[in-house]
Amino acid sequence: MKKLMYAAVGGIIGGAVLSTQVAGPLLAQEQVRNASVYEQLDLFGDIFERIRQNYVEEVDEAELIEAAINGMLISLDPHSSYISANDFEDMQVQTRGEFGGLGIEVTQEDGFVRVITPMDDTPAMDAGVEAGDFITHVDGEALLGLTLSEAVDLMRGPVGSDIQITIVREGADEPFDLVITRDRIQLTAVRARLEGNTAILRVSTFSDQTFPNLRDGLEGLIEELGGLENLNGVVLDLRNNPGGLLTQAIRVSDAFLEQGEIVSTRGREPQDGERYNATPGDMIEGRPMVVLINGGSASASEIVAGALQDHRRAVIVGTNSFGKGSVQSVMPLAGSGAMRLTTSLYYTPSGRSIQALGVAPDIIVEQRDPIIEEEDEDGLPARTEASLRGAIENSSLTEDELRLLEEERAAVEATAALRNEDYQLAYAIDILTGLNALGPN
Repeated sequence: MKKLMYAAVGGIIGGAVLSTQVAGPLLAQEQVRNASVYEQLDLFGDIFERIRQNYVEEVDEAELIEAAINGMLISLDPHSSYISANDFEDMQVQTRGEFGGLGIEVTQEDGFVRVITPMDDTPAMDAGVEAGDFITHVDGEALLGLTLSEAVDLMRGPVGSDIQITIVREGADEPFDLVITRDRIQLTAVRARLEGNTAILRVSTFSDQTFPNLRDGLEGLIEELGGLENLNGVVLDLRNNPGGLLTQAIRVSDAFLEQGEIVSTRGREPQDGERYNATPGDMIEGRPMVVLINGGSASASEIVAGALQDHRRAVIVGTNSFGKGSVQSVMPLAGSGAMRLTTSLYYTPSGRSIQALGVAPDIIVEQRDPIIEEEDEDGLPARTEASLRGAIENSSLTEDELRLLEEERAAVEATAALRNEDYQLAYAIDILTGLNALGPN
């Protein structure tokens, strides 16, 4: 018994010695690290005082501190930043779908402002701004060296006022200027329409209006068709959609999934991760889907495309998406401002991160410019059997069959016209038509 007791005591003493041996160096390292941090903070305070006292002009201390905070945040990644009180208020208005400006989603790359995408029916899109453009000057003032917030401030102004931006575009020989008239931007989150029996859902942004707009629009189209059984399928158009609210991306994905994971987020610590799953119920009960994406599809758009792709719920068509796979948390700060900080990465259901990679389409389809059709040399229509003099008429069809044939021909001609207007969209409709021609699985 005594031997056991001695062994226990020895174990306790040994454990204490081992703990001390391990914890001692760790504690010393932490103390050295803290001392280094305090030295750096002292250095910051010293520099701040020297600037305040010795700079050639009098400085605004609040602006100086704000610039230092923003510099600290933007050194982390392109999406972390300080949000001033005014910008924070504007951002809250934007998530409700109405704000003033040019109508472009931008980021910063190599010191220049890069356009993620122009938004639908906005002054920027009407003026010809394209995804991937670099904005180098605003009204002749260079943006190089400015923070993203400062560059965006230069682009803001009274509604109705003009702004000149200088664009550098890949494939263009020289930079060129565009004059844009600022306007109040009122985004319609989802536009729903029919092309034949195919529902086209154009989602331009993920604001708090997105899912309600999508649900109401789709239900209206199904009613217009006379029931779900008449629906050919759905094209979910996410081209040039810069993203928005994660919650709305989850709801849009859930609208077409019966079960399974939609997206997961993983932060610095394992306990910070979140997983979001679909709930039972598919609005179109398994009918085929195509999702359209391009280089302007970012963030929340990529969550939806990735979820539907991994579940094999939709065919992804278009070009590679933008590749913004990080999640920003907006944290209100004292003084009515806020901090946008990258806190996690999101992962598609198969466990892939699309950060800096994007979502690769199942079928790569480049958009092409409209083709101007030319007449034959004689200006005459193409010769067919029916155009020949004395050709035997086909009398094997009833009036109803002839009418149906004409309707089908008109639908084909409409698709052909759409192919010239929007090649990617027409391609998506062709895929759905082909899937339906094969019949149910």
